[in-house]
Amino acid sequence: MEFTLKKENIRSRGDFLNYYDEIKTELVNNEITKKVKDYSKNKSDLTTYYNVGKLLAEAGKHYGENVIGKYANKLKIDLNKKYNERTLRRYRQFYNFVTNLKWSAMPTKLSWSHITELMILSNEDEINYYISVVNDRNIGYRKLGEIIKNNEYGRIDEETKNKLKNKEKLKVPDLVKNPIQIRNTSDYNEISEKILQKLILEDIPSFLDELGNGFTFVKNEYKIKVGDRYNYIDLLLYNYEFNCFVVVELKVTELKKEHIGQIEFYMNYIDKNLKNINQNKTIGIIICKKENKYVIEYCSDDRIIAREYELV
Repeated sequence: MEFTLKKENIRSRGDFLNYYDEIKTELVNNEITKKVKDYSKNKSDLTTYYNVGKLLAEAGKHYGENVIGKYANKLKIDLNKKYNERTLRRYRQFYNFVTNLKWSAMPTKLSWSHITELMILSNEDEINYYISVVNDRNIGYRKLGEIIKNNEYGRIDEETKNKLKNKEKLKVPDLVKNPIQIRNTSDYNEISEKILQKLILEDIPSFLDELGNGFTFVKNEYKIKVGDRYNYIDLLLYNYEFNCFVVVELKVTELKKEHIGQIEFYMNYIDKNLKNINQNKTIGIIICKKENKYVIEYCSDDRIIAREYELV
């Protein structure tokens, strides 16, 4: 559900105090609405802050930049200290933010706290990406701030960014970040594949978010038997959006051609022994210390991708 933001002037205004009275009325009505209708608190806040921001922008054009400070001083006396100059400037920023993006409606999953995190950004495509992340993952503003700080959008390749912008259909590998950030909780300087797997398992939710949408964990060290020998898949995942298994192999070296052969072998095994007829073919992700574009270039299976890891 969405609510429509007001684009038209709310009322006619003549002078300095008329603008102030309109701003004060908006804020008072919002406080009353939130007490009476708690369920609509977020909608009321965003509508109010947008309208106040619009009034402040218009008043500034007539009476100069310092009008915000004058209004803040009056509001502190008449209403509440929380409506200080910094807060009012944030409301005006919100109005400009929405206007520049040409939004006619606000997604209801975005709270004011989400908005304040998004307002540090200027790229419309990047903003839209993070809005979709909030909707898809149902995350709070603190988590949103964290992934913005970690430059999640910047770690998506340009081809995927164009697909998102043009609303084209995505494939499983498209939203896998590069590099994939893995939390180094024990501050290891050098790691083995076993330690890399341990770090991933310590924070599976964050790792799955690095891969994109729809991933769920199945098992680590997944045992398969071929002939009289056992092999172990580092991580076996499932993607419920694309209805397929995902094999993940961890390498602490540069990508090598033998890594391609290994993961392809595991993918074929899963397809033959675990996948049912209603599921799509298995995807393979090699997470390595350093990519080798030539190895991937001559890989004949486009279901296999390689991504570097970064310890953070």
